[in-house]
Amino acid sequence: MGKKLVIVESPAKAKTIKKYLGKDVEVLASYGHVRDLLPKEGAVDPSNDFAMKYQIIDRNSKHVEAIAKAMKKADTLYLATDPDREGEAISWHLYELLKKKGVLKDKETFRVVFHEITKQAVNDAVANPRELSMDLVNAQQARRALDYLVGFTLSPLLWKKVRRGLSAGRVQSPALRMIVERELEIEAFKAQEYWTIEADAAAEKIPFQAKLTQYKNEKLSQFSIEHTEQADEVVKTLNKASEGKLLVTHVEKKQRKRNPAAPFTTSTLQQEASRKLGFGAQRTMSVAQQLYEGVDTGEGAEGLITYMRTDSVTLAAEAIEEIRIFIGQRYGAKSVPSKPQEYKTKSKNAQEAHEAIRPTSVLRTPDEMKAYLSADQHKLYNLIWQRTLASQMIHATLNTVAVDLGCGKGNTFRANGSTVVNPGFMSVYLEGKDDTKGDKDETILPPMEVGEVIDLIAIRPEQHFTEPPPRYSEASLVRSLEEHDIGRPSTYASIISTLLQREYVELITKRFHPTDVGRVVGKFLVEHFTRYVDYDFTAKLEDDLDAVSRGEAEWIPLLRNFWGPFKEQVETKDKEVQRSDVTQELLDEDCPKCGKKLSSRLGRSGRFIGCTGYPECDYTRNIDGEETTASEPEVVEGRKCPKCESDLWVRTGKYGKFIGCSSYPKCKHIESLEQPDKTGVECPKCKKGEILTRKSRRGKVFYSCSEYPTCDYAIWNEPVAEPCPNCNWPILSIKTTKSKGTEKVCPQKECGYSVKVEDA
Repeated sequence: MGKKLVIVESPAKAKTIKKYLGKDVEVLASYGHVRDLLPKEGAVDPSNDFAMKYQIIDRNSKHVEAIAKAMKKADTLYLATDPDREGEAISWHLYELLKKKGVLKDKETFRVVFHEITKQAVNDAVANPRELSMDLVNAQQARRALDYLVGFTLSPLLWKKVRRGLSAGRVQSPALRMIVERELEIEAFKAQEYWTIEADAAAEKIPFQAKLTQYKNEKLSQFSIEHTEQADEVVKTLNKASEGKLLVTHVEKKQRKRNPAAPFTTSTLQQEASRKLGFGAQRTMSVAQQLYEGVDTGEGAEGLITYMRTDSVTLAAEAIEEIRIFIGQRYGAKSVPSKPQEYKTKSKNAQEAHEAIRPTSVLRTPDEMKAYLSADQHKLYNLIWQRTLASQMIHATLNTVAVDLGCGKGNTFRANGSTVVNPGFMSVYLEGKDDTKGDKDETILPPMEVGEVIDLIAIRPEQHFTEPPPRYSEASLVRSLEEHDIGRPSTYASIISTLLQREYVELITKRFHPTDVGRVVGKFLVEHFTRYVDYDFTAKLEDDLDAVSRGEAEWIPLLRNFWGPFKEQVETKDKEVQRSDVTQELLDEDCPKCGKKLSSRLGRSGRFIGCTGYPECDYTRNIDGEETTASEPEVVEGRKCPKCESDLWVRTGKYGKFIGCSSYPKCKHIESLEQPDKTGVECPKCKKGEILTRKSRRGKVFYSCSEYPTCDYAIWNEPVAEPCPNCNWPILSIKTTKSKGTEKVCPQKECGYSVKVEDA
């Protein structure tokens, strides 16, 4: 058989796979997607059966050329991109480009799919190839077309009705709605006071606590005791009735089983990594990708985990067998259940042909792998390894006990506790929880018998207030998206990052808060595009896309059914809705200056209160009540605008103070208050400017050309005026990471040159 060419997405994956295949096989990377829709209006044509116009992605054109060149020398093409809808689409796009270039004539093309990068899995896949699945490709095309049509149609409307530069997404909008509605719930919440009565007692000199559950023969509810006078009265009555003793009236003992959690899906991995490691969804997926594609373990690169975009909880039979043997050897035969633990996938659209996320071999323990992994890689691998191992261990056995303690006639305290009889899987791993308080059932109680009299130390009234629902964390937002069937495993991280990048939400102490713009956009979409941010509608659309991927539905009718009503809705709202309807909210308060009504408005720097009589009345105040007054602008002394010679003013904008032209909006010259530092390194792109040290809007340091915007060259790492010895690029840069320390690296990604600073 002739020479084979295998194509994957990334160079890391290519490097790992190459070692498993013969010398007659060449493995190249596409570096992700090779083409995408034209980034302008008209790329999807609804009048022509939603014909889609694609173009090669500039940064990957050279990789396509390299693949085409290699294909001329090969006899067979194997497309080995990721085993999901997106991976199928990458393979199809590359196939179409190569076909157009005429390099596939009289040559065989196959699609190979594997869910773990191991020698057996890769060779089995190559030995059993299939054809490209147009059902999967069309499902991905439909998804891309929907996202494009929503973005290019709804975003201009947001520009008109809210603010320029805004955008809306098909799956991001329902997620924004969740966050905004949770914030509104919190703001509308009114705390309610309630009291509990706690008893400090001791049996056999072992202290414990109990809670009053019955008072004067009536069962207590949460709000039975609502104020301090009532609580004090109850305590007084109980102290008098008890005479310093409590009587054990009932002891209930039970044994219960606690089963291990299923192995990880994409969603549960993101949730648990957020809870236990503090990783964001994007960080989790980035590290998981590295573990999947391969890490050098001393004997070349090895794929350490199975494919990380999955909603299945099943494990391969051979993996289960290896895990059960390992458990028996390390934890003893009693830790191995009589038959393998089985789990049912919650997602109705889960692809059971996929596996859960697991180590490719449980024999590669986290301790043994630590020397080869970065800190993040080791933390995530350890989490996946422990969860997988625990999922096939025996259940935990717990003894629970509930004790009723009489305090005079008709009054009862209850104490709950538990003890672990056999920890089972809990000796390896215990699943984290969101927004929960300590479980009082985990208290260990002293042994007590009915009729026993025990010492009462004190009776305490405890004041409480009801709490609003918590703001979403990354973990709880991902869980909520999954519960509502919004998005798919591959999209959760991008949904969150898009909301943050658009500045519709911000993360404060790891909780999502909607920004003022996010609130207005969310309110606009809920009020005027209710159907399209409805959770059930979004979930139904995902179901329809899944039906296309299974070959049960056609993609063009799906697009047609969506597009007609959506386009009509956009056109109607464009005519009917005024900008003031969206950005202003009338308040039941009169202007202290002119007597007209005040309104809450969205300004360039966020929300404020202003008079509806503007511009005749200029009264404004901050949301917090502080009145604002027009003040004389601060003039920048000794300088004029470099564009129009007008005065320069110090202005205040969304990101703080900056220098701007006094002739705005005629002249739009702006510059930072802080002048960038010079590096003394010539720009390698235009060779005219100098690279300067600047700060992004979020305060992150980067380096860019002084000739901006004429030259847009920019890098994140500090430049060094030394040419790259590998590719001759005029500069190198200094990069520091935890895993590799400080290195000199080539800024050209495709070059890959790096050398430790001490070795340079």
